[in-house]
Amino acid sequence: MAKNETTKQPGWLNKSDMAKSLGISSQAFDKWGVEPIAKIGRESFFRVQDVVQNRIDNTLKKHQPDYSDIDGVDPLAEAKLTQERLRLTKAQADAQEKKNQIADKQLVPVAFATFALAQISAKIGSRLETVCKTVSRRHPEVDARVLESFEREIALARNTATDFGDQIPEILDDYLSTLDT
Repeated sequence: MAKNETTKQPGWLNKSDMAKSLGISSQAFDKWGVEPIAKIGRESFFRVQDVVQNRIDNTLKKHQPDYSDIDGVDPLAEAKLTQERLRLTKAQADAQEKKNQIADKQLVPVAFATFALAQISAKIGSRLETVCKTVSRRHPEVDARVLESFEREIALARNTATDFGDQIPEILDDYLSTLDT
């Protein structure tokens, strides 16, 4: 049975020679974890290209985050979380700014504006309803036909005023659509 003996090739350096050529100790070279190309007896041999590749891989590994120990976790989760925190903080600041403007009476919520305008239009409608009766009491000489004509026109105006509260959302939508263009 013949042994398959490996012989030292040109360009191979043993551990101590490789460490000397790199200007480091043998113990430091061991810590690099370079795999030997061959072992002859108790002596390990290395190639310069393997050492260079080891150093390149090590440098790249230093600059890349290691997610190998985390299973199923998004590697960008921290960045996404930070982005969401920034978005939330901005939204909170905007909301507080709006509250301050409302408190300073510089901004009015749409719900309040709709409610207030509906109340005003209802009051206008009820006031319009009494106009003809008030005029006929103060001026009995006015012809009844004239008062009936006024009542018809006032009824149309009253209906327009009372419907105004229901039309506010549509009017707001129309206004906002003009802002987009």
